[in-house]
Amino acid sequence: MQFGVSCGYVNDLGFVTHAEKLGYDFAWFPDSPLMRSNIWAMMAIAAQQTQRIRLGTGLAIPGLRLAPVAANGIATINRLAPGRVFFGTGTGNTAMRTMGQRPARVAEFKEYLRVIRALLVGEETEYTLNGATHSVRFQNTHLNYIDLDHKIPMMVGGFGPRAQGLAGELGDGIVTGIPRGGSIAKVRANVERGAKAAGRTLEGFETYALANLLMLEEGETLTSERVIQDCGPAIMANVHYLVDFVRETGATPPDYVQPIWDDYMKFHMSRDEATRHMKLHESHYSYLDPDEARFITPEIIGNFCIAGRPNDIVNQLHTLEEEGLTGIVFSLPADSAFRLTEDFARNVIANM
Repeated sequence: MQFGVSCGYVNDLGFVTHAEKLGYDFAWFPDSPLMRSNIWAMMAIAAQQTQRIRLGTGLAIPGLRLAPVAANGIATINRLAPGRVFFGTGTGNTAMRTMGQRPARVAEFKEYLRVIRALLVGEETEYTLNGATHSVRFQNTHLNYIDLDHKIPMMVGGFGPRAQGLAGELGDGIVTGIPRGGSIAKVRANVERGAKAAGRTLEGFETYALANLLMLEEGETLTSERVIQDCGPAIMANVHYLVDFVRETGATPPDYVQPIWDDYMKFHMSRDEATRHMKLHESHYSYLDPDEARFITPEIIGNFCIAGRPNDIVNQLHTLEEEGLTGIVFSLPADSAFRLTEDFARNVIANM
């Protein structure tokens, strides 16, 4: 099992070097320009400040930049940290929602993946923009402004069956979520379906997951204030995603969120309509909105989190590893990320 951290603030870049010293395997950088520091600036600095830890976009968003621009960005970072870079990309929920826009549709996402995959292996490919299609490729690579010699794995964000199938069709790995993406067995089945349709094998394919962590200390319960504050931001980020998903698809909210769904929707709809889309995602993985703390109940914590004492978490991670999970990252509250990262390395990673 590989373990990762997420870093979104330029003033916290020391967090990545600290994670490297603690033995973490990778760091990813979120792509939400109205909520986080610039992804390429962050990665360029991190590449200069680290020696071993792998660095990747987590996740780069199609709606924010053209495919050739994204390919250039990650290949430039690869020039700074050769062989330590991966390109994670997804349709873009929070980044687009905070601008009042929708994530990329699956067909758009597939084309985006196709173009980037071709460019990152040095191929010439057809690229369509504004209704015009032309052949494109990286030119003058002998000038070393990018690095295509060291492979840049493409990790495809997939929380639903169709996107998970795209990961199998075009990706080197998948980034899903627990519990939002379904069981690891179901994720792998959808990936295999996509790979089979494309005539690909899954040799070397990696399965990563963004998960919610709660490590209980001696004497704590699921109603302890620290517990609620530490796991609440990640839980609510998942609830916020589901609000948009259910509204747009008409799907039934999943069982794991049903205990609070009706009450939460009443609360959400009471917000000012003009700014509701911003308020929904404002606390995204960073802090727990005081008005939302009441929704972090013991039942909801149990439904959303990998939770328990360190030995319990080790056992849960071993089970996920047996199911096919190869890497996991926890998005932690900004004010406690250093402490939680140290505690997890000492009490869990050291015992895996």
